[in-house]
Amino acid sequence: MAEHAHAKLVREGYEAFQRGDMDALRGMMTGDCTHHVPGSGALSGDYKGIDAVLNDYYGRLYSETGGTFKVELRNLFVDGRGHVMSVHHFTADRNGMHIDQMGGIVFRIVGEKISDLDECVADMAENDQFWM
Repeated sequence: MAEHAHAKLVREGYEAFQRGDMDALRGMMTGDCTHHVPGSGALSGDYKGIDAVLNDYYGRLYSETGGTFKVELRNLFVDGRGHVMSVHHFTADRNGMHIDQMGGIVFRIVGEKISDLDECVADMAENDQFWM
């Protein structure tokens, strides 16, 4: 069975993110995309627009963790109506702390590009503490 086009887009996005290929990600997202980051940590909030997502959020994920932030895609689910839900495992080190947690993102696809990302984590308290 062939992979759904929206699942393929998100899978390729994870692969580009893991390589640090922001140019590839830029081509996969709408100019006005928004990434919603949960919690009350230093990186929590809404990143609106492609530059804010790629530079202000993804760039800081790398810089704040000294390049240790890693994410492993575990599964994708599609609804055929423009939504993809991912499940992933992530790890990172920062300020003498280590995080090892499950999470996921609900993606909204518009015009075959990612337009909205709602991130979720398994343990909000641990996540907030790590990013304080």
